Amino acid sequence: MIKIQSLNQKEQFSEILGKKKLNNNYFTIYFGKNIYELNKNNNKLNISFIMKKKIGNAVKRNKIRRKLKSAVIKILKDDKAINLNYTYIIFGKTHVYKEKFPTIFNEVNASFKKIKNLIN
Repeated sequence: MIKIQSLNQKEQFSEILGKKKLNNNYFTIYFGKNIYELNKNNNKLNISFIMKKKIGNAVKRNKIRRKLKSAVIKILKDDKAINLNYTYIIFGKTHVYKEKFPTIFNEVNASFKKIKNLIN
């Protein structure tokens, strides 16, 4: 089983935010090769979900974070479309809040497939 591990140091965030990004109406994904030894035994995904305070109150931000996180977990269980040798930062946007989960899941899945094609 693959576990989700969040970034927790400023240097890790600034390193990944300087790398490549993929943008759509629902979120922006920054991704870069693992530099730090966060993923030693290759069964952890280094990913962080970030919401800006402009989006709304804590309830709204947490709901967006939960939708995106559950979509990523579902992709990890089903497709294996996410490369574990990379670190990801996902910035959620306000459109995720009102959208249904299947639409969000399809967008997340398509985005990670694009990233996988860009990497290879």
